[in-house]
Amino acid sequence: MFVFELVLGLVAQSTGLIADSLDMFADAAVYGVALMAVGTAASRKVKAAHFAGWLEVVLALFSLAEVIRRAVFGSDPESSLMMGVAFVALLANATCPVLISKKKEGGAHMKASYIFSANDVIANMGVIVAGALVAWTGSSMPDLVIGTIIAAVVLNGARRILKLR
Repeated sequence: MFVFELVLGLVAQSTGLIADSLDMFADAAVYGVALMAVGTAASRKVKAAHFAGWLEVVLALFSLAEVIRRAVFGSDPESSLMMGVAFVALLANATCPVLISKKKEGGAHMKASYIFSANDVIANMGVIVAGALVAWTGSSMPDLVIGTIIAAVVLNGARRILKLR
């Protein structure tokens, strides 16, 4: 899903979709790390969660750099593509927190996975709203704002994860 969203985010010239796709990439890595940590010592689960948190920091900073680049050089986001892709991503992401919620107390690695999944749902809804605002105003500003907000949400999630012990 993150490759699909990244490619269409580039086509749509949408920082919101690009930021969300990078967040989804980090989530896929988190899920892989979390699965590898299942059945291991608590200290290893914490290390897995921290690895995922630092990955989120790097990708959020990359997303912010893309927002700045597009703010300086301009972009013309395609609102209907933004909303359509974000809606598909929302459908995919809405199932993850439901599935993970049953196991989110299973260790730091599962808490991290739950935090990432909840962030994705919020980001998808934000991109849909930004796409509607781009269509309504004819401005790229809503897309730049949601790209920034997604990066901030991801950074906050990373902060929460890096505090896990």
